[in-house]
Amino acid sequence: MSEPRVLLDPTSERQAPTRERTARPATLAGATVGLLDISKARGDVFLNRLEEHLHAHGAKVARFAKPTFTKVAPIDLRHEISEQCDVVIEALAD
Repeated sequence: MSEPRVLLDPTSERQAPTRERTARPATLAGATVGLLDISKARGDVFLNRLEEHLHAHGAKVARFAKPTFTKVAPIDLRHEISEQCDVVIEALAD
């Protein structure tokens, strides 16, 4: 019989924070969708295609990029996105 595995949380939190989810819009037509490229390889390829689909469904698109994928987005960038966008999609691709 194998030993039970213990998974450790690298954030050192004893209890995960609880966050309310924001209600999803009924439609993206007329909404401004922010596309955040985290600067990993080929993320822009995914976002380019996604932008085409969003435009076809009547959404406006605003593009943003993190300076590096190794760190969280700078506070100024997060503020800019929150001021300009109704919803945000973050690209995670390699």
